[in-house]
Amino acid sequence: MASTHHGYSIFTSFPVLYIIILVRVQDVRHLPVYKGYIIITNDIKSLSRIIYPEPGMSRLHYMNLKLVFRQILTAGKFRVQTCLSVSTRYYSKLSNWGTKKSATHVKITNYHPEAMADPQIEQILAPLREAVKKQGVVVRSLKESNASDMEVKKAVGELKALKKQLDDKELALQPPSETFNRSKFADLMIRRFFYDQSFSIYGGVAGLYDFGPMGCALKSNILEQWKRFFVLEEQMLEIDCSMLTPERVLETSGHVEKFADTMVKDKKTGECFRLDHLIKNRLETLIKDKKQTPEVKEECKDIIIKLDGMTTEQMSDIVNKFNMKSPTTGNDLSEPVDFNLMFATQIGPTGDQKGFLRPETAQGIFVNFKRLLEFNQGRLPFAAAQIGNAFRNEISPRSGLLRVREFTMAEIEHFCDPSDKSHSKFVDVENTTMKLYSACNQMDGQPPIDITIGEAVSKGMVANQTLGYFMARIYMFMMKIGVTKEKLRFRQHMSNEMAHYAVDCWDAECLTSYGWVECIGCADRSAYDLSKHGEETKQRLVAERKLPAPKTIQVTELEMDKGLIGKTLRKDSKECVDKLSKLSINEVKQLHEFIDNGKPDPTTGLTLCKIGNKEFSINKEMIPLKSYSKTIHVEEIVPNVIEPSFGIGRIIYTLLEHTFKIREKDEQRTYLSLPPLVAPLKCCVLPLLDNDKFTPLVSMLSKNLCLKGVSNKIDDSSGSVGRRYARTDEIAVPYCITVDFDSLVEPQSVTIRERDSMEQIRVPVSEVVDLVQNLSQGNIVWNVAKVKYPKFESQQTNE
Repeated sequence: MASTHHGYSIFTSFPVLYIIILVRVQDVRHLPVYKGYIIITNDIKSLSRIIYPEPGMSRLHYMNLKLVFRQILTAGKFRVQTCLSVSTRYYSKLSNWGTKKSATHVKITNYHPEAMADPQIEQILAPLREAVKKQGVVVRSLKESNASDMEVKKAVGELKALKKQLDDKELALQPPSETFNRSKFADLMIRRFFYDQSFSIYGGVAGLYDFGPMGCALKSNILEQWKRFFVLEEQMLEIDCSMLTPERVLETSGHVEKFADTMVKDKKTGECFRLDHLIKNRLETLIKDKKQTPEVKEECKDIIIKLDGMTTEQMSDIVNKFNMKSPTTGNDLSEPVDFNLMFATQIGPTGDQKGFLRPETAQGIFVNFKRLLEFNQGRLPFAAAQIGNAFRNEISPRSGLLRVREFTMAEIEHFCDPSDKSHSKFVDVENTTMKLYSACNQMDGQPPIDITIGEAVSKGMVANQTLGYFMARIYMFMMKIGVTKEKLRFRQHMSNEMAHYAVDCWDAECLTSYGWVECIGCADRSAYDLSKHGEETKQRLVAERKLPAPKTIQVTELEMDKGLIGKTLRKDSKECVDKLSKLSINEVKQLHEFIDNGKPDPTTGLTLCKIGNKEFSINKEMIPLKSYSKTIHVEEIVPNVIEPSFGIGRIIYTLLEHTFKIREKDEQRTYLSLPPLVAPLKCCVLPLLDNDKFTPLVSMLSKNLCLKGVSNKIDDSSGSVGRRYARTDEIAVPYCITVDFDSLVEPQSVTIRERDSMEQIRVPVSEVVDLVQNLSQGNIVWNVAKVKYPKFESQQTNE
């Protein structure tokens, strides 16, 4: 069952190789069905390496290799094919397995304006740019002429398709910025337990992840910096609201009605698929199929363009027409059903009150607006902030932390006067240069541009100063925590992407191995949320604006005669009063007109009127209107809201990808170049050797670092100091203090090693704690420390 093998480059790290082809494994301790996976190992007792033929395999497979192998050998119910030698037939078949670019090495291509300056490249792109520009004009003209929604959606779909062709061509002509080794990155995340799939020993749950010690510390540090940067510096009001939300609140916000996707199920396995994604992927495959006729390909393209505006019935017809099956098993699919993405629950033991786990944290701030305004002494503008978990029951969670079912959000709601959206601190950021991808540039086929936020606001590209101010602050925050500048852009939503009530919306997108990923949204939501909650609850969710001079106004109010209503309607009186209280003054006037023109009951004198969704017999005496003059010194306004919304999980993933590095001279050594401000541990204290003489000084340094608030660990494990440095590099520790024999003699000194450069300096023991504290807090940088203290080189050979 084994053979030695030498000479094949793919297997150079395996002097003795065992190859097992696992044809089919089913029901092995809750493992899913496998087909055609290959296990490669150099130790029959501990499977040390696995290469998958396709990406996306979870850590569960890796962690259960021993179990799978044992089941194969002992259960006798799995067919195992072994290979006694690596023949040409097997080698040619396996040499690419596990080395697919999508699974291991992913090319990341960014936009470089200098590359596009080449006349030959521009000549290739010119027809595509012109096509996008022409279609953009078509979309604008349709909107100006108030064309039907279907016509607009079709035109926008065609625009998106043309824009995608242009984007793909631009990226194809760009030189690759870098190659990202996703397999090494995933290996590091799992081995060092930054994060991993939740409940993995029970088979795991898709879309749920646990953060390990280093991931938890990184998350805490990012949130701490977020609080300092926004809550503290902007003097925001921080609150913490319940994650359980009554159904009525989310009905008012629109989530119950609109927060849903259409899905289908595999009839045999029960696996769920989002229907629009399934259709799009299948049709794109047919378009690429050389066997399909031009007519079929054109029909598929037309369907993809119209897909966003299709009903469930229309999508179901497409599934039947093209005989679509489950993409994973080939089984038949169920009928489509609408699936609400919120997690439903019951509040209380009786189950009478329905609720949901919140899909966003914003609603908690809106419903507490009145209390927050009072706390702020009734003055605008002010901002409220909240950090907390939100939940979305994704049909097909994927891409690790980028699309999950439970995630942490940090949201800001900045309330301001709708007639004055200037910002007092805008002058501080107006010269900040950012990469903006405006809606106009997207519709005209033009690339993002570098522009100052001040110029963008003055040109009307960004709607107002407050929105621009927060966009600039978001940019500065992302730079502070270590996101790569060249991989951050702000993309404006096109009109068809924005909610009907939104004034303007920009997404901070980061370039990752999965493409451009939305990490932060920054939107001007107008007064929609406060208006809706105010109408539903009859609470005055308003602020007051002082008038330049008093003015007299005419006021009309409804004065219900609740006593008369109660005597007349009896058991229906409460419901009638509730529905009447939700009517506007104009609606009450319409009721009066209806009663005047209607035919009352000759016996009771009451007229049957529809109030809300129910009919009641009433008369005008029950709902009198009172009008009077009133002199006012202030007027009520419903504040507008500027909302920056941060997806913390996506920011963490982006930051980890951007800072993942491989040593130039040793590809087996990987590390994370996280900035000291957010690094999970700031320092590692380690003795040069396992010697009791070093222990007192090592313990003293660690204790003093803790007293200064510098997170640290002691690494006195076995192995050379170079190996221990490599371990600390993998968990992003920026500085290592090494106690050696020179540290035991006067004047006592230790070495400090910097992670990225691997340079070392020698520092007196009396100064080292303060130095590391200043370095980790960003008060000084490593280059300054190098000038002050002598360089140390003796231990470099150990690395």
